[in-house]
Amino acid sequence: MSKPHMNDAGEIQLGKITSIFGIKGWVKVYSYTDPMENLVEYPEWTLRHQDKTFQVQVTDGRKQGKGLIAKLKGYDTPEQARLLAGAVIYLQEKDLPELPEGEYYWNQLIGLKVINLQGLIFGKVDYLLETGANDVLVVKPLAESPDQEERLIPWLIPDVIKRVDLDAGILEVDWDADF
Repeated sequence: MSKPHMNDAGEIQLGKITSIFGIKGWVKVYSYTDPMENLVEYPEWTLRHQDKTFQVQVTDGRKQGKGLIAKLKGYDTPEQARLLAGAVIYLQEKDLPELPEGEYYWNQLIGLKVINLQGLIFGKVDYLLETGANDVLVVKPLAESPDQEERLIPWLIPDVIKRVDLDAGILEVDWDADF
């Protein structure tokens, strides 16, 4: 499962620029992709920074320590690169690669109605957590939920996650209301 987040414009948030790296205009990047290096494989990013939206071309990028660094066309000095610190990186959803059957981007799961095998509506997927063992769905209750408890449901196929129907907006789980 990959974890980008989509905005209302159909763009996927894939990361952010955190600071500068070195003296040649490289930037440090925090990636939301899995694996993180996938982010620098996209040749063009849409950046949102200080109420401005603009495109940049990625000319180089690689893993550096525990993070990523990237070189962007036209940003050749630390002073120029520093102007990008804090920028959020987006990509058009249509530009993401198609996933194999049974795999989903996180943004596709957010908002799905979560129903157990007995027909109880637990709520909607609010967001996902990445843990060491497996990812976890954070489900916020709806008015028709049996209680107003937030539920943490592990993303375990086929043990817990039984069916994902993106068209119907439903995620069916084998999960007891008392968990």
